[in-house]
Amino acid sequence: MTVDVTRPDVVTDVPKQLFIGGAWTDATGGRTFAVDDPATGDVLCEIADAAPADGRRALKAAVAVQEEWAATAPRARSEILRRAYEIILARTDELALLMTLEMGKPLKEARGEVAYAAEFFRWFSEEAVRIDGGFSTTPDGANRILVMRRPVGPCLLITPWNFPLAMGTRKIGPAVAAGCTMVLKPAPQTPLSTLALAGILTEAGLPPGVLNVVTTTDAGAVVEPLLRGGEVRKLSFTGSTQVGRILLAQCADTVVRTSMELGGNAPFIVFDDADLDVAVDGAMTAKMRNMGEACTAANRMFVHRTVADAFAARFAERMAALTVGPGTDPGSDVGPLIDAAGRGKVEELVEDALRRDAKVVTGGTAPDGPGYFYPPTVLTDVSRDAALMRTEIFGPVAAITTFEDEDEVVRAANDTEWGLVGYLFTRDVDRALRISERLEVGMVGLNTGLVSNPAAPFGGVKQSGLGREGGRVGIEEFLEYKYVAIPVRNRT
Repeated sequence: MTVDVTRPDVVTDVPKQLFIGGAWTDATGGRTFAVDDPATGDVLCEIADAAPADGRRALKAAVAVQEEWAATAPRARSEILRRAYEIILARTDELALLMTLEMGKPLKEARGEVAYAAEFFRWFSEEAVRIDGGFSTTPDGANRILVMRRPVGPCLLITPWNFPLAMGTRKIGPAVAAGCTMVLKPAPQTPLSTLALAGILTEAGLPPGVLNVVTTTDAGAVVEPLLRGGEVRKLSFTGSTQVGRILLAQCADTVVRTSMELGGNAPFIVFDDADLDVAVDGAMTAKMRNMGEACTAANRMFVHRTVADAFAARFAERMAALTVGPGTDPGSDVGPLIDAAGRGKVEELVEDALRRDAKVVTGGTAPDGPGYFYPPTVLTDVSRDAALMRTEIFGPVAAITTFEDEDEVVRAANDTEWGLVGYLFTRDVDRALRISERLEVGMVGLNTGLVSNPAAPFGGVKQSGLGREGGRVGIEEFLEYKYVAIPVRNRT
C-alpha cells in the first residue's frame, strides 16, 4: 500500500500524551511542547511535556510490575515481540511517513529504518527463549554450582532523534526479552515514532506498566532524580559523549548498571590497492546514510595519495547527483538536517576548513528558503587541524585528506577520544586483518560502508561507549548472574 504523504491522520492518530502504567495521561499542569517538521520549520503538533513528578510516576509504574513481569514465561515474552514485529512491518508506510515528517529523512530511507527496527524485535523474540544458566561441580567435588540468569530490573532507556524507531526497538527488544520493565525517554525532536511504538506494543499484548514513555524538554530535571533514587537498576543511553559523562556521574551514587552508545569520529581509509568503485559505494553509504546524521558516519576520510584525486572525483560526482528536498518528495535523496542548530554547526565546520585552505569540490553552501537543508559536500586538502577532523560532523559533508603509509594512517585514525567504528578499503587480505586489529574501534567495515545489523554486537571503545547492543550479547546487558551453592553430602 502507498501512503498519501498529505494525509494528516498519520500524525493525528498518534497519542500525544505520556504513556504510564498502560494509560495515556497528560503531563503535570497540562504542559506541552511543539514538534517541528525540519523540512519546513512548521509545527506538526503539540505533545505532553513531562515534569519530574511524571518521571517518578512512570518509574513507580515500572517498579510495581517488575516482579510479575520477570516471572512471565519466556515464550510469552517472545511472542509479544514477534507480534510487534509483524505489526511494524504491516504498517511500514505509515511509520515511515511519520518518521520522515518529524525527523526529515527521505521516505525510502525511512522505510529501510522501519525494516531495521522491526528486525530487533524479531531477533530478541528468538533470544528470549534462549536465556540459559549452568550446572557444574566444584573442583573438590563437595559442592554443586547452579548458575541462573535473572533480569537486572527496572530500566531507564534514553533514545536519540536520528533513528527514532530503531533506537527504541534496539533497547526495548532485549529488555522485554530479559524480563525487565522500562521507562523510555525519547528525544524531544522525534517523540512521535516512540509514542506510535508504545501503541504497537500494547496492541501486541505487552502488559500495562512494562513500558512507560515520558516525553519532555527538561531531560536533566526528569532523569537525574530517577538515576539517583535507587530504583532504576539499568541505564541504556544513546547520545553524545558529553551527555554520557554526565549520566555516568549520576549513576555512580546508586551504582546503576550502564550501557552507552556515544559519539563517533569514524575514519574511512582507502588504500592504493582498493577497488575504487567499491570504495566510492562504501563512502556513499558510510557518509550519506541518514544525511550524515549518524554516529557511524564516515567523519575523516583518509585516502592514499596515489588514488586521492580519482577517488575524490568519482565520489564528488555521485554526491553532486543527489537530489536535496523534503523527505516526503518521492525524488528526494537528501532531506533536511534536524534543526537550525544542526545546520549551523555544519556550516561553521565547513567555514573553518575553508579558512585552513580546504577546497570545495561540490556543495559547501546552504540553500535559501525554508527548512534546514544542506547540500552534499566534498572537501579536499582538509587540514588535520581543521575542526572537521576533530568534531563529529553530523551532516552531509565529506572531509578528505591524504596519507602515505600504513603507520601514518593508523596513527591518524586512532588520534581521537572516540572509537566507535572504522572503515577500511583494500584488496590485500593481510593488510585488511592487520589494520582491522590495529584500529582502536569497536567495529570495522571492511570493504563496506554499513556495519549496523541486529545480529551483530554494536558498540565502541574509548569514549564512544560501554557495552554492546544487538547480537547474542545484546540481551546480556539486561541480565544478571545469580549463583547458588549446593553442598552434596556423601552417604554414610
